[in-house]
Amino acid sequence: MRKYICEFIGTFVLVLAGTGAIIINDFTGKVNQVYIATVFGLVVSAVIYSTGNISGAHINPAVTFGFWLAKRLPGKTLLPYIISQISGAMLASLSLKLLFPSHTTLGSTIPAISTSKAFGIEIILTFLLMFVIIRASALPREKSIVAGIAVGATVGIGALFAGPITGGSMNPARSLAPALISGHLEQLWIYLIAPFVGAILAITTCRATRNNCCV
Repeated sequence: MRKYICEFIGTFVLVLAGTGAIIINDFTGKVNQVYIATVFGLVVSAVIYSTGNISGAHINPAVTFGFWLAKRLPGKTLLPYIISQISGAMLASLSLKLLFPSHTTLGSTIPAISTSKAFGIEIILTFLLMFVIIRASALPREKSIVAGIAVGATVGIGALFAGPITGGSMNPARSLAPALISGHLEQLWIYLIAPFVGAILAITTCRATRNNCCV
């Protein structure tokens, strides 16, 4: 149960702070994409260091799916993990709706480019994220201190690079919650499918390189 509580809290904090930064930018115009990407990256790092030793700090259904594919997560915990993550994300978006009722999108990921390009970018970004996560998490204990930095930096880079055109989601829970609460469901399928495809490619690549991070 502790694992699921940590995933709930971690995903709640991620969505609250990350999409909250987008909302604040829309209202004030005083921050920018660098600020938003930095918030996402730092939050992920903070969650990894605070809950990683309990749940692994996946805070992302695609990452959880990737760990299951790599045979590093029991099948019986797959669905509870994902439910916990989505529940945390939903509570975060509901909280932001109460705080900023006039905001129309609540930080939803809505592509500014063609559907095919957005789908491809989200696959690539999630591939890179999952590849970094699965390898960093397999480091010896004395080197694992860098995992939070590496993963947080990857999230930040992805958000900085693709934020203006796809939202740089890489996370189905992060995209699903604000879309459902705000009612902006256009092109949501991109962010529900592409991350899982990226995760599959990352684990496949890991196995192809014969690294011990994947069975």
